[in-house]
Amino acid sequence: MKHFFIALILVCFFSPISFAQGKAKEALFYKKLNNKIVQCQLCPRRCTIPLARRGFCRVRENKNGILYTLVYAKPVALHIDPIEKKPLFHFLPSTTAYSIATAGCNLRCKFCQNWEISQALPEEVRYAYLEPLDLITKVIESLSPTIAYTYTEPTIFYEYMLECAKLAKQKGIRNIMHSCGYINEEPLRELAKYLDAANIDLKGFTNEYYNQFSEATLEPVLRTLKILKEEGVHLEITNLLLPGCNDDDDTIIKMCLWIKENLGPDTVLHFSRFFPMYKLIGLSPTPVSILERARQLAMKSGLKYVYIGNVIGHLGENTYCPKCSKLLIERKGYFVLVNNIEDGRCPFCQEVIAGVWH
Repeated sequence: MKHFFIALILVCFFSPISFAQGKAKEALFYKKLNNKIVQCQLCPRRCTIPLARRGFCRVRENKNGILYTLVYAKPVALHIDPIEKKPLFHFLPSTTAYSIATAGCNLRCKFCQNWEISQALPEEVRYAYLEPLDLITKVIESLSPTIAYTYTEPTIFYEYMLECAKLAKQKGIRNIMHSCGYINEEPLRELAKYLDAANIDLKGFTNEYYNQFSEATLEPVLRTLKILKEEGVHLEITNLLLPGCNDDDDTIIKMCLWIKENLGPDTVLHFSRFFPMYKLIGLSPTPVSILERARQLAMKSGLKYVYIGNVIGHLGENTYCPKCSKLLIERKGYFVLVNNIEDGRCPFCQEVIAGVWH
């Protein structure tokens, strides 16, 4: 973990930031209704918002009939992370990602690991006022080839993400997001023009699970996955397994077959281990045997690249050639120990390995 700790110091101590108030910015994707009521069109909730009220995400407010985002240029987290932390295992391994987030989320996940910022009001969290151009300057100074929109839900700071992504693309910096995928088609397709990769949390595979644990629905997330595939964005999926909740064989098989049939067998899937968090502190950590079983079922279903997350040192962190089974990338936690991939191929049998390697 030494490399990661040094990265944090670089951000926190060698990048002085002004904690100015900043100004609210008019939101994208909303409709003006009668009596100065507005309807947000950004995510599937399509919140109808009266005067002086906010949407479900808590960061978009109706001021005099105009919808404003309250988190534009107000990141609450700025860190340099290994790309493997996102997690992205088939996208520029061993590189770093300048990672940002603002307060807020459009889900209410009971197991959220960043609930202190995702479930907070913007005014409750200390933020750094950082305009997009200033952010890009800091990314360039950090020598990170990528910006990651992550930690909370990037959809709710859409305007900031989009503007940063446009500027990043002009400078040859890659854009990635780790998202719950709860976003409408029009804003997603606009954003996808500038996205290089995404990891989408597919939290479960039933509406009942989504309703109970995230106050959301499944179908919009599946639509997001299809759209990202259509738009040519490198796609990886994370499925957090909660013991006794979304880990039964039938659900896992059904999910994996859907991924194979709709996104392709090369789609990277991470099964992540749950640890007691937020509103689920009474639930036990996921047994490693359940993660191993899920990985076996996924591979038997025809998925080529299936990983186990949050179990440092497990063989399920490594990448193996789907054709000859040779070790291609050895990992321990967020760090790559060995990378045998050459020009996007297995050096032993020349099988093409899906991903972005250069």
